[in-house]
Amino acid sequence: MVTFILNDETISTGRPSGYSLLDFIRYDMGLTGTKTGCREGDCGACTVLVGTAEGDRVTYISAVSCLMPLVNAHGRHIVTVEGINTDKISTVQQAIVDHSATQCGFCTPGIVMSLTAESLAARKTTPETAVASVSGNICRCTGYKSVEKAAAVIASALSDKQLSDPVSWLVDMGELPAYFLSIAERLSGIPPLPPEPAGARGVGGGTDLMVQKADLLAESEIVTFIDRKGLKGIRDDNGRCIIGAATTISELEHSELLKRQIPDLPSVIQLIASEPVRNMATVGGNIVNASPIGDISVMLLALNADVMITDGRQERTMPLKSLFLAYKKLDMREGEYIRSVVFNCSNDPPLFSFEKVSRRTHLDIASVNSAISLRMNGDTIVECHLSAGGVSPVPLFLNRSSAFLTGRKVTRETLLQANELIQEEISPISDVRGSKEYKRLLLRQLFLAHFLKLFPGRLNLSIDEL
Repeated sequence: MVTFILNDETISTGRPSGYSLLDFIRYDMGLTGTKTGCREGDCGACTVLVGTAEGDRVTYISAVSCLMPLVNAHGRHIVTVEGINTDKISTVQQAIVDHSATQCGFCTPGIVMSLTAESLAARKTTPETAVASVSGNICRCTGYKSVEKAAAVIASALSDKQLSDPVSWLVDMGELPAYFLSIAERLSGIPPLPPEPAGARGVGGGTDLMVQKADLLAESEIVTFIDRKGLKGIRDDNGRCIIGAATTISELEHSELLKRQIPDLPSVIQLIASEPVRNMATVGGNIVNASPIGDISVMLLALNADVMITDGRQERTMPLKSLFLAYKKLDMREGEYIRSVVFNCSNDPPLFSFEKVSRRTHLDIASVNSAISLRMNGDTIVECHLSAGGVSPVPLFLNRSSAFLTGRKVTRETLLQANELIQEEISPISDVRGSKEYKRLLLRQLFLAHFLKLFPGRLNLSIDEL
C-alpha cells in the first residue's frame, strides 16, 4: 500500500504504484483544482507541492503531478491548491487577483502552487527567484506581464521571511493552514515500503517514462530509486566527485562542490527543463533514458565521467562513453542499475563550457547540445574532452576530435581543422528538430562558441567563419 499525506488527510491506496499521482488526485480523490493539461510536464497546470521530512522539519518543492508515479509520493506530504486554504486569501492568491494575473483560470492553480513553493523555500525570495519559480507554468491568456507584476509583489511580502523555518513563519503569518505544523510528526509514522516485488520495473523521478509509457506504468507495480540508500548526494572522495544516481537536477544546481568545478553551473542548469521537472528528474534517469540529446549525459561525457553499475550484489565501473551502445541501448544487464557517477574534481578545475540550441531558450529539448572541458598549459591544450548530442544515435563523446585538440595551441587554424574532424565523427539525421545539414552547422557553431566563451578576445574569427 502506498501511503502519504494528501493535504490534511493520510491516504493509503492499493492502486498500482506506477499510477499517475495526477490521476489519483483528480479522479480518485476528486480534487479537481489540480488540472490535467499536457501530461508531459510542459504546461505546469498540474503543479503540486511535495514535502519531505528531514528530522523535525519538512522541506517543500514544486513538482508536476502528471510525471510523478504514485510510489514516489510514499511517505511524503502532497499538497494541492485546495490544501493551502485558510480563512483568508493568501498573499500569493491576492497578488494574482490584484494584478489580473488570471483570465480563463485553467493555469492559475499551478501558478499559485509554484509561487507557494517559492514562499516555502529556505532562501531569500527576490522578484527574480519568484519569476523563475513559475518558469514551468504556461499561461495562454495573460501575456505573463501580469504574472511578473504579481511575483514582484509576492517577493516584497516575503522580504522578512524566516529562512531557518519558513513553514512555521508562513503559518504564523496566516499564509498556510496550521495543520502544516504537524506534518513532520505524522510523516514519521509512515513505515517504508516493503521489498519490491520480483520483476517490478525501476524508475527514478519518473519524468520521461511517465510520458513514454504512461498507460503501461499506470497498471504496473514499480520500484522507486529516489529513496534508496546510497543513491543520493554529492560528495568529494579524495579528489573524485561522486554523484548518487538518484540526485535530482535541482540538487546539482545547488551543490557548492559542483559550482567550484563549473562556476556558471546555475545558468547552465537553467537551460535544462523547468524548476518542477528539475526537482524530480534524476541524474541516473537522465543517463539510462539514453536520449541522444540528454543534457546531463552530454555534460558528464565532457567531464570524462565513469558510471558505477550494480545489481545489488556485485558492482562494476565503466567510462560513461562506453555505456551507450546504440539508440536507446546500454551496456547494462537485466537487474542492473546505475549507483553513481564519478569524475575527477580538484581545487584547480578544468575550463568547462556547455552550449545548447533549441527552439526556445528555456524549457525545451535541444536540437543540438555540446560540452567541452579543457586543461591548459599556457596556450596549449593538455587535456580535452568534447561531447555532443543530437548528432548521433547516442550522446556522443568525440574521441578523434578530442585527441586532435590535445597538445595543440588554441588558434583559429586549430579550431577550423578540428571542425572538419568533428563533421566526420557525427552522423545526424533530419527530424522534427531540424535537417541533418542544420544540425551539422549548429554543432560547428557550438564548438566555436565554446572557445569564444572560454578564450574571449583571443580568436580572430570572421563573420563568415561564424
